[in-house]
Amino acid sequence: MKNPYAISRSYKLSLSALFILLLSSCVRLSVPTTPEMQKLPPIQESASERVRSGLEVFLAMDHSRDSLQYGLLANQTCVNYKLVHGVELLKNVIDLELLLSPEHGLFGAENAGDQIGDETDAGTGIRSLTTYGRNPDQIAELIANLDVVLFDIQDIGIRSYTYINSMAYLMRGAAKAGVKVVILDRPNPINGIRLEGNILDPEFSSFVGLYPIPYRHGMTIGELALFFNQEFGINCKLEVIPMDGWKRDMWYRDTGLPWIPTSPHVPDAETILPMIATGTYGELGMLSEGVGTTIPFELVGGPWIKFPQTFAKVLNARISEGVIFRPTFFKPYYGRHKGEICGGVQIHVTDKDRFSPYIAGLVIMSVHQELYPEIDLFQNQNRWGMFAKVMGTDQFQKALQVNKDPVEMQMEWQSDLKTFDNIRQEYLLYE
Repeated sequence: MKNPYAISRSYKLSLSALFILLLSSCVRLSVPTTPEMQKLPPIQESASERVRSGLEVFLAMDHSRDSLQYGLLANQTCVNYKLVHGVELLKNVIDLELLLSPEHGLFGAENAGDQIGDETDAGTGIRSLTTYGRNPDQIAELIANLDVVLFDIQDIGIRSYTYINSMAYLMRGAAKAGVKVVILDRPNPINGIRLEGNILDPEFSSFVGLYPIPYRHGMTIGELALFFNQEFGINCKLEVIPMDGWKRDMWYRDTGLPWIPTSPHVPDAETILPMIATGTYGELGMLSEGVGTTIPFELVGGPWIKFPQTFAKVLNARISEGVIFRPTFFKPYYGRHKGEICGGVQIHVTDKDRFSPYIAGLVIMSVHQELYPEIDLFQNQNRWGMFAKVMGTDQFQKALQVNKDPVEMQMEWQSDLKTFDNIRQEYLLYE
């Protein structure tokens, strides 16, 4: 016997289908439209709205009669405002024969201190040799067959960052080889006004601090080249291609230029101020500076800090201008204290113009010595030498070990800082 309900269901389905056909013949169904995706703001096109780097100024010059052979010391930061690498741009206007690279390599992929082998630029096939680990005499041999070496690397404005010393070694090598050096200038990302820190003692000169300048030097890389060449007797054939539109009070975000990570642990320009505070004590191998986490140089801590609220409270009482130390816990994925939960603080810069990161770093070390005397920051004697080189003196270690007030230390270098400021005026290219 047939199921009456089955017949009923079939009949209802037929009526429903007929109704839909009739409806579609009378009514035009509208197709849903996908809302247009919001477009990202375009990269600033007008030179009046952004800074033009030395690279862009150089490319705009007339090179039609230029028959010189060029080398280029650069890395991943050598780009124009549209993010096209300088190698791609320069090969069309000059005879680019050789690429040279600093620490971290041509592509910025190597870690600090890693040996750099020969590389090749994939886009052009031009070979790249590193100057990192080579002295000026060896660099002179690398560039002996060239007429000119261009230098285009984004600096971060601090003495211990090795790119300025790669530039100095290139200049010294070029002086020996009789090769001209042309610096394609770029911004100081933490402005060209503020100076901070002690002047390096020449006794502690090294590749992380070559000449007696402050830790935060307040100069562009082109200005430093002029300063080094004259004040320290390098005397190479030197030309600086200045930027167009850069002012001394500019922070990097004011320039309108895109930021390229300058090395693996400097992902953006906002990292630099905390790095001035934490990158120094990191040489001691005890406190974590956040390397191994997603916010390198913004963290301070160690597994022995169980109550970070205390650490933060004392730091905030000692340093109140332009910064807040937030108590936190973190676990590094690699590097120092890998896989261990560290108590400590995160550095939140609230006012870049008022924050003094160099003295903050000394205060961090001083407060740590007071609160955690059982964990001596200076127990690794094999690290004392590198710490002194980065700080430009061994006096900080001695002072901190006897609990000297960092504010007193700061007063001792103020006259030297003023002398440096007076001397540098002759080499400043921008207002």
